[in-house]
Amino acid sequence: MPADSRLRISEADGVTQVEFVDRNILDEANIQAIGEEIGSIIEASPSPKLVISFSNVDHLSSAALGALITINNKVRAKDGALRLSNIDPQIYEVFTITRLNKIFEIHDSTQQALESLS
Repeated sequence: MPADSRLRISEADGVTQVEFVDRNILDEANIQAIGEEIGSIIEASPSPKLVISFSNVDHLSSAALGALITINNKVRAKDGALRLSNIDPQIYEVFTITRLNKIFEIHDSTQQALESLS
């Protein structure tokens, strides 16, 4: 994990939990780094299970959404599972408008997301 990671990552019961350090995920370079970091977690697992929590996040850029789609595709390619949780209502609205709420499985809390994987 890079020293300047923008993520807090923990693992329990075969599920990797990812939380963002930043409230705003807007910066292109940051998003690329986040995408690469999560990508390497997915690569390292034969069947990755991830819960990405947005509890700290106030703003996401469209590039961040693009990175999430890429992450989702990588997880699916390895027959893994991805859950999103704790999405702010304003951000959730963007997921609804872009129909990404149909692509991603989104839960209100990390706990619910974890339970959906067991």
